[in-house]
Amino acid sequence: MSKLVYQTVQDIREIVLAAAGRAVADGRLASEPLPDFGIEIPADRTHGDYAVNAAMVWARALKSAPRKIAETLMEYADFSDSCIDRWEIAGPGFINLFLSGRFYAGVLEEIQEQGEDYGSSDLGAGQKAMVEFVSANPTGPMHIGNARGGALGDCLAAVLEKAGYQVTREFYVNDAGNQILKFGNSLAARYLQIYKGEEAVPFPEDGYQGEDIKTRAAEFAEIHGDAYVEAGEEARRKALVDYALPKNVQGLREDLAAYRIDYDVWFPESSLYEDGELDTVLADMKARGLTYEKEGALWYKATEHGGEKDEVLVRANGNPTYFAGDIAYHHNKFAVRGYDKVINVWGADHHGHVARLKGAMDAIGLHGDKLDIVLMQLVRLVRDGEAVRVSKRTGKSITLKTLLDEVPADAARFIFNMREPNTHLEFDLDLAVEQSSQNPVYYVQYAHARICSLFKNLKAEGVEPRSCTAEELCALNVPEERELIRHLAGLTGEVEAAAKAYDPARMTRYALELATLFHKFYTACRIKGEAEPLMQARLSLADAVRSVLRIVLGMLKISAPESM
Repeated sequence: MSKLVYQTVQDIREIVLAAAGRAVADGRLASEPLPDFGIEIPADRTHGDYAVNAAMVWARALKSAPRKIAETLMEYADFSDSCIDRWEIAGPGFINLFLSGRFYAGVLEEIQEQGEDYGSSDLGAGQKAMVEFVSANPTGPMHIGNARGGALGDCLAAVLEKAGYQVTREFYVNDAGNQILKFGNSLAARYLQIYKGEEAVPFPEDGYQGEDIKTRAAEFAEIHGDAYVEAGEEARRKALVDYALPKNVQGLREDLAAYRIDYDVWFPESSLYEDGELDTVLADMKARGLTYEKEGALWYKATEHGGEKDEVLVRANGNPTYFAGDIAYHHNKFAVRGYDKVINVWGADHHGHVARLKGAMDAIGLHGDKLDIVLMQLVRLVRDGEAVRVSKRTGKSITLKTLLDEVPADAARFIFNMREPNTHLEFDLDLAVEQSSQNPVYYVQYAHARICSLFKNLKAEGVEPRSCTAEELCALNVPEERELIRHLAGLTGEVEAAAKAYDPARMTRYALELATLFHKFYTACRIKGEAEPLMQARLSLADAVRSVLRIVLGMLKISAPESM
């Protein structure tokens, strides 16, 4: 919560406790140990800005009716030095408190003073956090699920940064293992088909069917001709992978850059093999008694550490499994690089992998509870009211690149962050490009542009905004003004809630509500033509909204246009 909100809540707590102390000293309340009480924001703000349940919580200890306790507390309470304007007792003994103009003025002053830092929190206390997201196999272009994962992961990282964590964005490049073998076999088949024909060279049943495989094979043939047709299978596959893989990784980098995602680290899986880290981790697991051999393979006793079944670490042919690499990779995150918190954004189809990986971290002496997995549900693309059919296997799909060719990055990043990660998302391609209030990102951006136009028009008429006194800001007392300021005051709380829940969608919802409240205020409260002090106070409020919209959109890496 913001400093002012935090201080107000602390003041309320201290005032209630001080009132209880004075009442006990006068013999009006019994001298008994008292449990903690809650201070909450009522769902209906006509019931107050804060509700205190101390009277109900203390009723048993004080052996008195809650309403009587509440009346006694309010008799002794002194709100004179606080931001509380008045109070009332409701129901069985709730104490409802109403904020004064001093609070509302203070919120606007805090926004002006803190600038881009407004909304920041020290929740993370400088802890090192990594968000690993997308990490698409470099065997082909990124699909629509990666588009959602990219927006979620990048915005979650921004939320954590705003909440006081030192954040690293990381992409795990799966450039080793079985998928690279399949990639090489797919490329080799397409390469040979160029010279021998498709009927003469069967395509692997588990191969990658995308047109990008044909393209890479054709590029390779253009450079090397038929030089690798008669080469050995392994040499041909290696040459094709060595050519195509770097190009694919570069393609991923370029597509993600167009999506406004810049990773701090691109971590190659192959480095775990080359540096011997995988061997070191496997040796440690053997020494800890976590493994056994069976039918020539090395197995991990996963069932002893939260898994549903034991897992193969090294196949009988000597090749490590993906799971073995994953254990080594996360060992690197915690033990080598020292992250306090690691968050992976995965597709929901990986849910079975969560418990076994966290269990493996515990098993090797690391803290599985420091590893958190955000499971992301599927995206349903819609055009003209109909679902767009995609198939990753056949290669007939909308990729991140083709999506961004059609939909602005602003719209894509906003819409992909409009639902909690664990809920299914419908992405309307028509709505995403529509320039109307029905398009959520357009609606929010229009609020920012509207405020910029307001200031521009007033400046043309010779009206310049100025700093207002607290007394002038206290005049912002109509419901639309106060509702808007209360929402501005809640930014830090939303940032903290989003960071705790790993839910950056809270920020898009916050921005939408802020835009709605601003439009409501702008319709109800005249600015131009009012008396100069009130006009300036309302301009200060409009400027505060503009600043906060820019902050939130900036966290989402969405532009804040000055005209539309």
